[in-house]
Amino acid sequence: MGHPPLEFSDCYLDSPEFRETLKCYEVELERTSKFLKELIKDGNSVISAIRGYSVAVQKFSQTLSMFQFDVIGDSLTDDEINIAQSFQEFAGLLQEVETDRMMLVQNASDLLIKPLEKFRKEQIGVTKEKKKRFEKDSEKYYSQVDKHLSLSAKKKETQLQEADEILDKERVNFYESSVEYVYQIQQVQDRKKFDVVEPVLAFLHSVLTLNNLTVEMTRDFMPYKQELQLSLQNTRNNYESTREEMEELMKRMKHPSQIGKMHSFLPMEGYLYCQEKWALGVSWVKYYVKYHKEGRRLVMVPCEQKTTTKQGPTQLTLKSCIRRKTESIDKRFCFDVETNERNAPVTFQALSEGDRKLWMEAMDGKEPVMELNETGFKFVRKCINYIETKGVTQEGVYRTVGSNIQVQKLLNAFFDPTNPGDVDLHSSDWDIKTITSALKFYLRSLSEPLMTYSLHRDLMCAAKSDNLDFRLTEIHSLTYKLPEKNREMLEMLIKHLVNVCSHSEDNLMTPSNMAVIFGPTLLRAKEETVAAMLDIKFQNIVVEILIEDYKKIFSNMPDSSAPPIPPPRITPRKRQPITISKRPPRVFQALSHDHFQHTESNYQPLV
Repeated sequence: MGHPPLEFSDCYLDSPEFRETLKCYEVELERTSKFLKELIKDGNSVISAIRGYSVAVQKFSQTLSMFQFDVIGDSLTDDEINIAQSFQEFAGLLQEVETDRMMLVQNASDLLIKPLEKFRKEQIGVTKEKKKRFEKDSEKYYSQVDKHLSLSAKKKETQLQEADEILDKERVNFYESSVEYVYQIQQVQDRKKFDVVEPVLAFLHSVLTLNNLTVEMTRDFMPYKQELQLSLQNTRNNYESTREEMEELMKRMKHPSQIGKMHSFLPMEGYLYCQEKWALGVSWVKYYVKYHKEGRRLVMVPCEQKTTTKQGPTQLTLKSCIRRKTESIDKRFCFDVETNERNAPVTFQALSEGDRKLWMEAMDGKEPVMELNETGFKFVRKCINYIETKGVTQEGVYRTVGSNIQVQKLLNAFFDPTNPGDVDLHSSDWDIKTITSALKFYLRSLSEPLMTYSLHRDLMCAAKSDNLDFRLTEIHSLTYKLPEKNREMLEMLIKHLVNVCSHSEDNLMTPSNMAVIFGPTLLRAKEETVAAMLDIKFQNIVVEILIEDYKKIFSNMPDSSAPPIPPPRITPRKRQPITISKRPPRVFQALSHDHFQHTESNYQPLV
């Protein structure tokens, strides 16, 4: 299994478990850096020494075969399985080559070395700089916290305010560097899947096509190469879709207002100082405290333990919580907790006044959302009719983003409470990209996604299964568990997408490309977390299946005797070894690295 995803919310809690998980990512980053350094070194050996080429290729092959991609999340898509297995495929292919008669390609350095060095410098190097800033700001912040909490409440108000401002500044710096570091270290883990594999694939293809004695092997390799290129393309599309969603989440998490919201989630947790009375006086002991609203349980884990004794967590049952008045104690931000287990109240000191309020009371709110009602159905039908009449063959339909002002203008006009639905799209000056953007905006703004929160987990489990027949059967069954209005809207929309994809030769919108756009639109997790972002690629799989198997899913009721859900697996698929037959040699023209680069604008998802 791979490493658990790092949640941005954990950056604000900065718990010991978070630090341990972060350490695992740092170890993996260092392992990747060492691997790339070794790979670059081996590639240079191949380029510089034709006489030692045979030995260099064998070493290169061994390096590839030993490296394994780690998993972010709990499952891999078919494309990621293919990519994860790709280095082993490359290594097996190279072992069958008559290495003593190979020749080095002239552009090997541009194909292999420069992209890998660029990745090490621009990705891993930036991540290490983020780490340095994170460690520096972390040390400054906690040093300031200890200094801040030691201030007496009897100090002048101006001195206390100045101390509060200094601590707030250090806290903001620490949170910002922590969130940016978590974002960057996870981006490197995702990007290496294609930024490392693509240069190796390009280099390998040039070696094979320029070797007069490997023509037949190259022919046998072509189907896998095409499959892998498609997997890289799909993985890149999924990465872009996930990255944009995660980047938006990161920006929201960095906003000062989000700091308070994080503490409203259950369980409430963070650092508190507890007043402990001894025979010789009073001391304040630092604890990491978790409060579970269900059961009113308070779990206290000591942070400063003596090496000679190890104290386990203390569990208390909460009865009441009362704020301490400033004049009643020579410490700031204090509150008393009454518990069933102790006769006297337990006094805690929070890190700030805002932190104390969060422990005392959690608040939350929601914005107005659109509903799946008659007006919504009318809007979707009119949009579909307009698109299929005027824009079904337009290149990049649904991919091209409309003007936000025009989209909002259309939505405001159509959903006007005084006269809802009274908009004739054909008689108005609306362009296709405005209509498609407005349709997607409506679907994304529903109070609950079209495929519902309750079925989200089951749909993700189905998409993660390595049994293709089961995927279709289970998604077919789950579709008919949707509420009637949801299924009616879904069927109408998918039928439209099938029609659009049938013109893919003109509009370049295949089911896979369309799924990248509508996956996050029709499905989403109830809580917006990094783990949920990593499931976007599986949301795309669900939509792709709905499009490709539209007739089977919506024309027939599901079979009630379908087999139980098999557990999803991340074991890479086994492929048959490539069989190479020797034939008279032919010379192929080497392909540049640009051959393997896909135009990102052709696959850019709309947000």
